Amino acid sequence: MWWAVNTDGQRYREDPTVIEEGKPAPNFELSSDSGETVSLSDLRGKPVVLYFYPKDDTPGCTAQACGIRDVYGEFERAGAVVLGVSPDDERSHVKFKEKYELPFTLLADPDHSVAEEYGAWGEKSYAGKKYVGVKRSTFVIDADGNVKKVMHDVKPATHADDVLAALAD
Repeated sequence: MWWAVNTDGQRYREDPTVIEEGKPAPNFELSSDSGETVSLSDLRGKPVVLYFYPKDDTPGCTAQACGIRDVYGEFERAGAVVLGVSPDDERSHVKFKEKYELPFTLLADPDHSVAEEYGAWGEKSYAGKKYVGVKRSTFVIDADGNVKKVMHDVKPATHADDVLAALAD
């Protein structure tokens, strides 16, 4: 594992390993908005949409989540389980989910260990300032637990349609 430090002294994983399409998805266990533990291995037999987003109730993350909500019936018809993951805690997820009537599970990754394992945590920049955080990324995992599609730098406005297209392939 490679670690780097940004200009603000924040440490982040700079690992050359990458999640690859066709390879098994790394298993994880995280707490959900309902307080239950969700394990990827428990979802075998169903496709899983695992999407990493920076923060509850922010403009881009809200657009992304509501985009999925608005076409959620299509995800259900595809048999897919949708899991949103951010560093926010369960309480924050409950408020976000209730406020926007989100029909899917939100998972808390406060130490960003799962985001790191999936390559969705690292250095970013905004308005010329560099910082460490969640890189908006999505992983479509097939019913056998293998990564079907890796999507980095996803756009909140088109995310739901892009993921549905990946599920249909």
